[in-house]
Amino acid sequence: MSKTHTFHIPVMGIGFTIDTPLKISQYGIDSVISLVDDILIEKIRKVYSEKYEIPYKEISDKIEDFRAKRITSYLNLVNEITERKFNEVKKAARDKSDGIKEYLSLLPDNASLKKEFSNLKSKYFNFDDLEKRFKNSFSKGSIDVNIMTKLDRENVKDGKVLSAEYNDAHAALRGFANSDLSSSLVLSAGMNPRLYAYLENFDDFYPDSQGNIKKKIVLKVSDYRSALIQGKYLAKKGIWVSEYRIESGLNCGGHAFATEGYLMGPILEEFKINRKDLERSVNEILVQALKNKNREIPENDLTVLITAQGGVGTVEEHEFLLDHYHVDSVGWGSPFLLVPEATTVDEETIHKLEEAREEDLYLSDISPLGVPFNNLRGNTKDLEKQKRIDLGRPGSPCPKQYVALNNEFTEQKICTASRQYQRNKIKELDENDLSDEEYKKAYDKITVKSCICVGLGTSALLNNNLDTKQEGFGISVCPGPNMAYFSKKLSLKEMVDHIYGRAKVISSKRPNMFIKELDLYLDYLKNKVEESKDSMNRKQEKYLVSFSKNLEDGINYYEGLFSKVKDRFDETKDQFYNELESARNTLNNISLQIEDLRMQTIRV
Repeated sequence: MSKTHTFHIPVMGIGFTIDTPLKISQYGIDSVISLVDDILIEKIRKVYSEKYEIPYKEISDKIEDFRAKRITSYLNLVNEITERKFNEVKKAARDKSDGIKEYLSLLPDNASLKKEFSNLKSKYFNFDDLEKRFKNSFSKGSIDVNIMTKLDRENVKDGKVLSAEYNDAHAALRGFANSDLSSSLVLSAGMNPRLYAYLENFDDFYPDSQGNIKKKIVLKVSDYRSALIQGKYLAKKGIWVSEYRIESGLNCGGHAFATEGYLMGPILEEFKINRKDLERSVNEILVQALKNKNREIPENDLTVLITAQGGVGTVEEHEFLLDHYHVDSVGWGSPFLLVPEATTVDEETIHKLEEAREEDLYLSDISPLGVPFNNLRGNTKDLEKQKRIDLGRPGSPCPKQYVALNNEFTEQKICTASRQYQRNKIKELDENDLSDEEYKKAYDKITVKSCICVGLGTSALLNNNLDTKQEGFGISVCPGPNMAYFSKKLSLKEMVDHIYGRAKVISSKRPNMFIKELDLYLDYLKNKVEESKDSMNRKQEKYLVSFSKNLEDGINYYEGLFSKVKDRFDETKDQFYNELESARNTLNNISLQIEDLRMQTIRV
């Protein structure tokens, strides 16, 4: 069945979309739950069990395999409640209630279901007939889940490291695999071969003879080559990638996995051109792998979905991605943080997001993963962190330890945002003979790390009036740069109407999403050049030259693209060309700096 809506809500943080399917799945809108924090998941399961009068039995951390069991139980609960709410919508036609009107009002105007229902309703007055006719036409939004493959911490019991199947990501995968859901697992943050191999243990990830897969794999990727490599790698195990979710390296929220200067437009073009080849080549590998495993082989070749997300903010951009690049769905993330009917964000954070301007949204070094992280200036978790630094006690107590991945000072891995790690690192720093300026720079680099695995989930606790004694009150939030152009709290209807062009909620001048991403990459390149000024080695030189060349190719691509596109962006084309020319001049200046550095290296 084709998707009900042409947009989806991606995973946001750890807690901001923890219960999003419970709010919007009945309207046919797909969304994604993070599986990082099983402690938070267990608490939210209790909240909704009580709300819907469903028996609840605590899953203690003392029982065997508690993490996987907590995740399975929560996902089953979400599935049960959303099915109940969806059935209420389906029978709403018979009951003449508002539920059916709300479902239909959110659909795109060109949705065949919306048109057909309107036509039939004007002719028929028998609501029982209407219900029978349409009960199979409605579809529930997919309840998808996300696992960051890098967050695969080993776990210890009684002083002994447990086997890999009890690692965090492995247990989360098992929790999803054992659930009742028929939906997708979104894998992000790159390849984890051991985790990918673990997929082979669960029947739900394999296709049947009709090509149906109960639990599908979605790969979040930032370029075609990565998609092809990972798709073939999994196909060799008999696992089909049902969707490649293309995400802008720098124009999305959360962690920023920057490409080597490859821009979104050219990447989408490559997927568009090679989509059939991708399907064909991966299908060939899949069939052979299934034969080797003596598993059912689909009668027909399987197909893939191509979706995209990152900085989309207008109906023109949304429709351009659908029509020109033939993507199957467009992700709208950060703006939904201002929609309480869809996400779980506390009032103080919502207010900060309403007030946020471009300069308040920046790429930071706060993530303990060592990956650039989109951040909101002045968020309460950073204020809490700074207070500790001012008191001479930098670092977090690290109550959850989901990012405890460093063993520089300890046998058992700890987090670089933890008090224990930062105390050891600062002690090491004190032993060096550094100038005041050098010391401060090194000190700030240590203490900038923030306890985001707690901070990204606390909002869900506060919104549900749950105790935060362990977590504290500080909240991390990771909106993309696009957040700057959305400046008020919105209803679900207002947000969806904006996506489909029935309303406009942006209150300020906003650059085209492709130009915004280009500018972000130029800033990123500038910083990389600055970092290389003291001493540039061959590896850095090759990286910078390649990066600038890829940006130049991207600019040339956009010039050609917008000269060919008719009846699109007519009101903003002049602005687009002017900004593109400005970007080209900026790139030329940066390229000259790179060449100067290269010549200095040669002379040395």
